[in-house]
Amino acid sequence: MARLPRLIVAGHPHLLSQRAQHGQAMVRDDVDRAALLKLLQEAARANGVVVHAYAVLDSRLDLVVTADEANALSRMMQLAARRHAAAFNRRHLRRGSLWEGRFRAAVIEPGDWLLRCMIHVDQLGGRDASRDPRWSSEAAHMGDVADSWLVAPPVFWSLGNTPFERETAYRGRLEHPLASDEARAIEAALRGGWPLGSVAFAARLAERVLRPTTPRPRGRPRAKLP
Repeated sequence: MARLPRLIVAGHPHLLSQRAQHGQAMVRDDVDRAALLKLLQEAARANGVVVHAYAVLDSRLDLVVTADEANALSRMMQLAARRHAAAFNRRHLRRGSLWEGRFRAAVIEPGDWLLRCMIHVDQLGGRDASRDPRWSSEAAHMGDVADSWLVAPPVFWSLGNTPFERETAYRGRLEHPLASDEARAIEAALRGGWPLGSVAFAARLAERVLRPTTPRPRGRPRAKLP
């Protein structure tokens, strides 16, 4: 079956994930991590992409972002990935592809699903072996460090009237794992390129885009009775 075109909707937040090929490392030390993060910041600014959350792990990169132009996300990811792969290969004296293929994307319904995706990314960063606040947005969202790169979406501002209230509320959410069905929904959306949100949200998107917004039922259609 032909692969569906990537679902990108201008003006909506998206969860993005870029994986290294065969689970290999895409960064080997803090020099690599800092270089990749700098490339991401430059690529985001160059393409007008707003970043809400990020996590640089050993073998994957995850982001929550918004752009007013649909093609901006592809341009940002392609620019950062191409430059990082070239620098990584040069520094570590390796050859060949670094990435498993095109990045994965899931458009997010603004509101609580956006907050869940930010928590998902920050929890990925919190589980990383380095546990270094520089390589994810976890510490910034809890108020432990300043990060001028991040832009808080409206759902984050709704957590409280002051920075302390918002950061405390977010910390409380972050300390508890996402419900298993929510975590499965996020990973399934990334694998299939499906939207993350309500049934009504997916239906509204289906009216705007030229591709399905929900998975088709498995198996052959049932034969109609005479």
